[in-house]
Amino acid sequence: MDKQSDYLEANRQMWDDKTPFHVKSNFYDVDTFKQTKNSLNAIELVEVGNVQGKSLLHLQCHFGLDTLSWAHLGATVTGVDFAPEAIRTAQQLSEELELPAQFVCGNVLELEGKVDQKFDIVYTSYGVICWLPDLQLWARTIAERLKPGGFFYIAETHPLLMTLDPETTQVQYSYFNTQQPDHEAITGTYADETAPLKHTEYTWGHSISEVVNALIDNGLKIDFLNERAYYPYNCFANMQETTPGSGWWQVKGWGDKVPHLFSIKATRTSAPDSKK
Repeated sequence: MDKQSDYLEANRQMWDDKTPFHVKSNFYDVDTFKQTKNSLNAIELVEVGNVQGKSLLHLQCHFGLDTLSWAHLGATVTGVDFAPEAIRTAQQLSEELELPAQFVCGNVLELEGKVDQKFDIVYTSYGVICWLPDLQLWARTIAERLKPGGFFYIAETHPLLMTLDPETTQVQYSYFNTQQPDHEAITGTYADETAPLKHTEYTWGHSISEVVNALIDNGLKIDFLNERAYYPYNCFANMQETTPGSGWWQVKGWGDKVPHLFSIKATRTSAPDSKK
């Protein structure tokens, strides 16, 4: 295997190991999800809109909570993730909650032959693109899986936030994709810092321009790009709620000065160019 394959395999094993701890964690709160059948935030609910009767492909779905949330709202859903343990858990939840869904184990950069259907919506969210070395392949996957006139939606951690150390506010990682991954030894997991896990994570930085241009290059028209100075999860160091009980989080002291997340909606207007 080449080094990139080694990095991706290390990440896959890490996510397999994390999944059982995530399922039990307060962060994901599966018990509440089983009652509400919703893990989605107001941001994506408003910006994606009504999914009743739509077909939806969820890329990098982890163990399927968002996927099943869209199913509960009336979409016909397919979730994809490269971690077998996550897919097994998603399938179990689908059956237990009687929320019909298809789950596919696979790398979103290599979906040909695994997911051939075309969809009204391709969706992905929060902490996903940093695990991908090549956004051109990612955007091609999106375009190839969209029906003409269908749209792609992403809500994601802002890449500027990802460059900074929240404790010191110093730049720690490159804003741009250097092609070589950043690597860091991590103990525990963002959902459970006490979990007896230790892994080396391999991640790639992607600027806003890289994301946007990858989508444009593959035949998608940008409908909107929104940036927000808050985040819907308390999963970075040194965060506080914007106001008590709001559910929106900012790094302490940064206020509205630094974007914390972005979202994009893009419509497929043409077929991908096979020569690219």
